[in-house]
Amino acid sequence: MKAATRLALCVVLALAAAPASADPARLALGKRVFTELAEPGCGVCHALADAGTTGAVGPALDTLKPDAGRVATAVTNGIGVMPAFEDLTPEQVAAVALYVATVTGAQR
Repeated sequence: MKAATRLALCVVLALAAAPASADPARLALGKRVFTELAEPGCGVCHALADAGTTGAVGPALDTLKPDAGRVATAVTNGIGVMPAFEDLTPEQVAAVALYVATVTGAQR
């Protein structure tokens, strides 16, 4: 099993075990990953109202409403023209996945 696939599986399992109400600190980290820590920044390609981004290369996340597992898999493995973000830690991947899923309404 590739390391990226194992990482994605670990992140998805961690998200599944997370409580229903998102921890504000994890959401703050997720927003920071989305807006600052990921290289290139997520908002370069993705529009997300909560983050104030208007990227138009990738899907508009407010419309797509991806769940946390889908975000974690895309960030870990890449999808289409989106690269894998190999420099992010599992904690950062889980946080950005939870953040996107929460602010788009996919996870409550």
